[in-house]
Amino acid sequence: MKLYSKALLILAAVILSACTNPGRFGGGAGGPGGAGSTADPASPAYFQEAIGDRVLFAVDQHTLSPEAMAILDQQADWLNANPEYTAIIEGHADEQGTSVYNLALSGRRANSVIEYLVSRGVDPARLKPLPLGKERPVALCSQEACYAQNRRAVTVITAGGIG
Repeated sequence: MKLYSKALLILAAVILSACTNPGRFGGGAGGPGGAGSTADPASPAYFQEAIGDRVLFAVDQHTLSPEAMAILDQQADWLNANPEYTAIIEGHADEQGTSVYNLALSGRRANSVIEYLVSRGVDPARLKPLPLGKERPVALCSQEACYAQNRRAVTVITAGGIG
């Protein structure tokens, strides 16, 4: 019985040690500096962290600010350099106003982003608007600081075509 227990313990140690280095076979997906990491300039993680995946809007507006345009310029450059990816542009609104109004406003925000990215050379077939209105806030409070974070458009990178 002791021999069986020792063999089982050794087998468990070998199995667990195999999990300590996921990039050991050269794939490196998700590892430090590997494909899919924030250090890989062609990865969606890099896009989200280094470039920025969202732009903010003023109250009841869908026009792009100079700050938003600067982020979208970088997004367009990344999308043009990585044609294997498509993007869903989520439009969002704060909780003020009716659901119908906010859904329409969030659609205009998503379309403003798409129009700008297309003007910078991104193929419109790679972009899809998704108006979400006030249904998915990132900040939950009834103060301007929260409202400002919720008035946004988020570029969600996906591999392959858009469904």
